[in-house]
Amino acid sequence: MRTDIDSFLLALKLERGMSPTTVSSYAQDLKLFEAFCRARRVGAASRVTPRLIRDFLQWLRADQPSRKALTPATAARKLSCLKSWFKFLMAQGALSQNPAGFIETPRLWRRLPTVLNESEIPALLAEPQRVGAEKPAASPRRRRSAAALAVRDMALLELLYGAGLRVSEAAGLDVASVNLDAGFLRCFGKGSKERIVPVGKLAKAALESYLQTVRPALVSRAPQTTALFVNRRGQGMTRQRIWQLVRRYASASHPAKRVSPHTLRHSFATHLLAHGADLRTVQELLGHANIATTQRYTHVDSTRLKSVHEQFHPRP
Repeated sequence: MRTDIDSFLLALKLERGMSPTTVSSYAQDLKLFEAFCRARRVGAASRVTPRLIRDFLQWLRADQPSRKALTPATAARKLSCLKSWFKFLMAQGALSQNPAGFIETPRLWRRLPTVLNESEIPALLAEPQRVGAEKPAASPRRRRSAAALAVRDMALLELLYGAGLRVSEAAGLDVASVNLDAGFLRCFGKGSKERIVPVGKLAKAALESYLQTVRPALVSRAPQTTALFVNRRGQGMTRQRIWQLVRRYASASHPAKRVSPHTLRHSFATHLLAHGADLRTVQELLGHANIATTQRYTHVDSTRLKSVHEQFHPRP
């Protein structure tokens, strides 16, 4: 089973051009399924039955000693991964039938994305500067370091909100990806699809300050680093670290809300639509392959929906 999994993951990377993040997610799902099968003395994909897969899905939805029950959406994603894997094995001639082929994916309620109001955005974006300034008891060296990292984090938050980037896209940026003179950056989204995204004036100013005053000192320990956002050691920041920073600043500025980097992306799209941007343009900016994915943002801003109803309905 391990050989079949490795072959599938390699095909995802080389033939389908999936991003490392997506391949990693598939690898985790299949590793979990492999462990489940091994515990039931099933060591080959050819011995997997529809009943075993249903038992696996039921096991995912139940509380375990090491974890809580997974959500229906997560279980559905893992089933989709298994279906793709078995379909790949059939195409390779390793299986004669797909044991997951007739297992239906449960229909899920589509949840609206969590967003910040426009009035809430400034407090979050200003949080790094506030935290960097509140180091009165620290040594001068630590104060300087905190102030420098605050400039970096401000640029990061401004870009996540101002360009609507996914966290993996922000982590994957290098210095050559950004053309501040033209006001654009180049990023690679899901499936390694390239897109050009405009950079607004405030995000541009924050990036210029970071690139001129902070990044050179940070990369002095690792001058070969090309990543745009780097840590204290001059190495490129990981997705996990960016996620942690956003959560930390959001917990201080908006403790009642659960904010992630994707919340800033959701807010970016929602605020564009609220100010009159057309859906097709927002789709291009977000890098969505299907416009139906973008359409969910039209249901978020209830105030805008109400104003449109009052303006155009014959009996408001």
